[in-house]
Amino acid sequence: MKEFLLIFRMDITTKETQPSREQMKEYMVQWMDWIKGISLQGQLASGGNHLISSGKVLRKDQVIDGPYVANKESVAGYIIILAKDEDDAIRIAKKCPILMGDKTSVEIREAEKLK
Repeated sequence: MKEFLLIFRMDITTKETQPSREQMKEYMVQWMDWIKGISLQGQLASGGNHLISSGKVLRKDQVIDGPYVANKESVAGYIIILAKDEDDAIRIAKKCPILMGDKTSVEIREAEKLK
């Protein structure tokens, strides 16, 4: 099995696009069900987190307030999964409940061990 990073992107900058408390409760149930399914199949690797919406971007000669945002999307979190290949990782990612939102995406990247 190979390790794949699933990177969750969403609009974290527009207040109107943020879910209400009630919506978050519902989303968390869906999220935990999805994560549990991956775990039960033995395909959830260690690591993964939800990221807060503040941060810094470092450039060679400057520090920029806020996370990196492109097209109003920024990284909101990630998990590491185990999959046979990229197609298997895509199959798992397609079931992610984050994809039900507007302006959301899941980026899939194979992790390669440094030698």
